[in-house]
Amino acid sequence: MPDLFGAESEPPPPPQGPGLFGAAGPPPEGGPGLFGSMPEPAPEGPAKVAAYRVLARKYRPAGFDALIGQEGMKRVLTRSFEQGRIAHAWVLTGVRGVGKTTTARILARALNCLGEDGQLTRPTIAPCGVCANCRAIAADSHPDVIELDAATHTGVDNVRELNQMVQYRPVSARYRLIVYDEAHMLSPSSWNALLKTLEEPPSHTKFAFATTEVRKIPLTVLSRCQRFDLRRIPEETLAEHYAGIAAKEGIAVEAGAIAMLARAADGSVRDGLSLLDQAIASAEEGAAVSADAVRAMLGLADRAALFDLFEAVMGGRIAEALSRFAAQHEAGAEPLTVIEDLLTLTHFVTLSRIEPRTLDRQSLTEAERTRGAALAKSLPVPALARAWQMLLKGFSEVREASDRKAAAEMVLIRLAHAADLPSPAELVRRLSAEPASASPAPPAPPPGGGGLRAVAGGAPLAAAASPAALPQAAAAAASAPVSKLGDVVALARARRDALLASQIMNAVHLIRLEPPLLEFRPAATSPRDLSARIAQLLTEATGTRWTVAIGQQQGEPTLADQDRRLAADRRAAVLAHPLVETIMKTFPGAVLEAMHPARASEPPPPDVDITPEPPPTEADPFGEDAFTDPIETEEPDPDA
Repeated sequence: MPDLFGAESEPPPPPQGPGLFGAAGPPPEGGPGLFGSMPEPAPEGPAKVAAYRVLARKYRPAGFDALIGQEGMKRVLTRSFEQGRIAHAWVLTGVRGVGKTTTARILARALNCLGEDGQLTRPTIAPCGVCANCRAIAADSHPDVIELDAATHTGVDNVRELNQMVQYRPVSARYRLIVYDEAHMLSPSSWNALLKTLEEPPSHTKFAFATTEVRKIPLTVLSRCQRFDLRRIPEETLAEHYAGIAAKEGIAVEAGAIAMLARAADGSVRDGLSLLDQAIASAEEGAAVSADAVRAMLGLADRAALFDLFEAVMGGRIAEALSRFAAQHEAGAEPLTVIEDLLTLTHFVTLSRIEPRTLDRQSLTEAERTRGAALAKSLPVPALARAWQMLLKGFSEVREASDRKAAAEMVLIRLAHAADLPSPAELVRRLSAEPASASPAPPAPPPGGGGLRAVAGGAPLAAAASPAALPQAAAAAASAPVSKLGDVVALARARRDALLASQIMNAVHLIRLEPPLLEFRPAATSPRDLSARIAQLLTEATGTRWTVAIGQQQGEPTLADQDRRLAADRRAAVLAHPLVETIMKTFPGAVLEAMHPARASEPPPPDVDITPEPPPTEADPFGEDAFTDPIETEEPDPDA
């Protein structure tokens, strides 16, 4: 085409890229686009990995059939739903991890399930899990199932908003369910603000309160709710549950490891699943979760090594016990955990001795069952009880000590040292078997005869004089002759005049008693009308007119002073007895606290072997009246 001056113009160059409405030709490879350079293609990479869900969430029960260990609650709720007697509020209490919040969510599905075909019109105890309501509740996205944390919604304003909201009908569900987790954190004012709504809620609203501390919930709230106490899950049930989950995950876990996890869970399903998650993660890929790995993870002592340590301690082998404890500590066992395991083992052996069926528990390994039975036969109950007390005290010491290993070693040394010491009953038997001539003869008893004795192991040790028995009936007192001041006290007690009897005991120094005359010197603290009251008492009790005079002579000590002197003499006689002297020397610092009247019909103390005492000699201050019935000898325990 010619240009303005007639010359032929050169053809335009071909386009270097695509035009505005399309490409004039194939663009050069790697050429620029309309708005610049062509973007680099996205590099090919791995697909996005889905977030991992822990076992406790992945295997959370979706229905009551999958909820383990709460058979009583499941039975009550099943009958309630079948009969249509569904409560408007529930309180779910128990330790952590037993299914309180899970139960509340299952209740939400049961109340609002529409069925697989969407035609269900009433609540069901077996929700389908596939309808729109069940899926939304499982995903925590249903607008009518509201879960509140009481720790953050504890104010009255929060409860006021809730009270206004529940007046409106649910958006898409059959019932609106308000779930309060950790309900004990609500303030008293919040409970009061919720009380009226909780007592008479709208027909379309239900409440569920989950708490670990039910005592902090007001009684006025508990009285308006159905209460379910969720129990701890038994070890056998937990072990079976964890083994099933491990099989579903395709992870091999040794039976010993499962047993350790179930024992460490302490009745909580969630705690055990968290530990199982940790054990699976700690094992090498493709390898089974071993008991040794779980033991190291938990910081536990080897069960077999724990039995060895317990046998060494209870056998009094201190060096061996310390060596075994050091080996366990080097292997990773915590000192406090070792003491706690020894406490558990002591309890287990004691129960096995008392009730042999304890050894039939399915969670026990064959080694635990065999060695536990052997220990139960060889260790008597008094030795086990003493070990329990020492370990219990030692547990507190180890927990509070700055060096727990040293504190635990001191506990083991103390326990091993006391293991071969005889029990009090055995010590009494040994001391009773010593010849009486080894010690000097006891002093003669104070005059007056007696019926008191000190008792050790059921055998009579000492006896001394005791006051004469006081009359108990007024008729007997009236007919009894008055020959001493004690008879006057008996008359006062028979007439239920305790004040007069006490005043005669503590304020009357007898000068002369010749019926019908009584002369005494009153103490400085005695009342002025004491003589008149005594005269009235004697006249009415005997039917004879009595004269009660006040003299100036010194008179005898009061009856109270005489009793104190007599008690001191008794105590001296008991302490001078050869057997008591030997006991005091054997146990430095021992104190004789009390002496009790001898009763021949009393059974001997428990766990005490007693043998008949030889007949008392004339020099024995305890007399023949210390005991009259023959004492049966307890047969020795063949297992001890």
